[in-house]
Amino acid sequence: MNAEESQTPQSTHESLMPKEEQNHTTEQPEQPQNSSVESVVETAAQNSTVDTTQHSNLTAALESSIESESTNHRQEAQAAERVAELQRTEKALKEEIANLQASYKTLQEQLSATQMTMGRLVQEALLELEQRKGALQISVEQLERRQERIRNEMRTTFAGTSQDLAIRVQGFKDYLTGSLQDLAVAAEQLQLGSKAKPEPEKLDVKEVKPTEPQLGTTQQFQDTAKQIRRLIDQYRTKPDYYGPAWQLRRTFEPVHAERVSNWFFNQGGRGALRTMGSRLQNILITSAVISILHKLYGDRIRTLVLAHTPERLGEWRRGLQDCLGIGRPDFGPDRGVVLFETPEALSQKADRLVKANQQPLVVIDDSEEQISLALLQFPLWLAFAPDPKMMRTYDDEF
Repeated sequence: MNAEESQTPQSTHESLMPKEEQNHTTEQPEQPQNSSVESVVETAAQNSTVDTTQHSNLTAALESSIESESTNHRQEAQAAERVAELQRTEKALKEEIANLQASYKTLQEQLSATQMTMGRLVQEALLELEQRKGALQISVEQLERRQERIRNEMRTTFAGTSQDLAIRVQGFKDYLTGSLQDLAVAAEQLQLGSKAKPEPEKLDVKEVKPTEPQLGTTQQFQDTAKQIRRLIDQYRTKPDYYGPAWQLRRTFEPVHAERVSNWFFNQGGRGALRTMGSRLQNILITSAVISILHKLYGDRIRTLVLAHTPERLGEWRRGLQDCLGIGRPDFGPDRGVVLFETPEALSQKADRLVKANQQPLVVIDDSEEQISLALLQFPLWLAFAPDPKMMRTYDDEF
């Protein structure tokens, strides 16, 4: 049995050995059994080397497979994270889209409300404009009728009134001339009566007396004229803005001085002046006249202003206060200045003042379309007449 066991590995070894080694074995049968064992060890060593190589290859393959699997796991984790991030982004976008849709809907509602409001405002504005247009058309028609009435009055009433004023001024001059002639005749009569007396020694004295009334009147008039001119020059060259009450306190231009001088010396204190184009300028001229008359007559002078609307009378009151330094206590029925809206009331007041030995000054605003003849009987009156050139310019604007 041992012989068979020893022969079996040998045959196996022999089959594994190359032919040269078999031949060598055949040729040298005399070598001992240790050589076969060495060959088996060498073969086993070679086989172990092959197994090690295969194991290392397998290990490398496994490592590469593990690495690839780990790489795949990382990629899958990154992909999953990316997917989660995309899902979050999608959710945020959906929320933002929902918000935008809600905002869009709100804006549409606001736009609709705004359009409705604008439409309502436009309708209201159009209605208001139509109403204003109708009111303006009515005002234009009224102004056109008033313009036609003023033109008719300018062709008739104003011309007739101007002519009547000229006639009355001429009559006043004739009256003055006649009064002076009567005064001269009376003086001559006095002279004749004195000659009839038997006392001859007094004739020389009475021969000089007939001319004394005329000389005294002329001298008084010259003194008054000098005082008026002096006051006009003073107002023009040396204005006193802080002077006493009833003294002119405003700048007085040469054009104003010319109007005042013309009213005193050419019209004799009774006449109409062409308007300055502004009520304030007319008030300035009137204030200068009042100031001069106060210097001449003192507290006896009473100014009566006629204007047919309270607004214009308010302008006269404020203007006289500003130009003359007077206050509200100076306006009233028994004060220095009285304001009237109707000529009848003014005429009655002037009559009472004349009877009370007062001196009324009648002032007529340029807005008065007609002048009452009852106002022209008083010794002092000042009327402001519209400028025909300005009236034509005003008419052309229509």
